[in-house]
Amino acid sequence: MCPSQVLTGTILLADDNLANLELLSGMLEVEGYHVLCVLDGRQALDILRTNSIDLALLDVMMPERDGFVVCHEIKSNPETRLVPVVLVTALTGSADRIRGIECGADDFLSKPINREELLARVRSLLRLKQFTDDLESAETVLFSLALSIEAKDPCTEGHCDRLSMYSVALAEQLGV
Repeated sequence: MCPSQVLTGTILLADDNLANLELLSGMLEVEGYHVLCVLDGRQALDILRTNSIDLALLDVMMPERDGFVVCHEIKSNPETRLVPVVLVTALTGSADRIRGIECGADDFLSKPINREELLARVRSLLRLKQFTDDLESAETVLFSLALSIEAKDPCTEGHCDRLSMYSVALAEQLGV
C-alpha cells in the first residue's frame, strides 16, 4: 500500500436515492471531504455554476438530466471541463461504459459501492485535479509575466497576442 497523502476537496454527489446519498456522503465526510449533495442532474449543474468543485460523483440514472448528460455538459463547459467526473452506476453493460467514456467520464464505480475502491479513486482523481490546478496556475503566472515584460518595450507591445493569432491560424491551416 502506498503512503496516503491527505487531500481535501469539495465533492459534488448527485443521486436521486437518499439512502445512496447518505451512505456515500458519510464515507467521504468521515475522510475530511466537503460533500455537496443533490437529487438530480439539474441541481448538479446549478451547484457547478455557483461552487468550486474538485470532483463530481454522478449517478447515471437520475431525473431531470441523467449522469451521462450532466457529465457531457461538465466536460463541454470551459469553466468546468477539468473537474474529474466519476459515473456511479448499477449498469454493467459495455455499451453504457462506452457511452460514459464518450461523454467524458474520468472513471466509473459500480454499485454496490466498495468503500476502499471509492476512497482510492477519490484520492487519485483529487491528486490529478490538484496537478491540473497547479499547471493552470503556473500558466497564468507565465502569461502575466510575458505580458508585463512585453508591455515595457513599445516595439514588442502586442507581440504575444500576434504570435498567438498566427499560431492559431497556422494550426487551422494544418488541420490541427
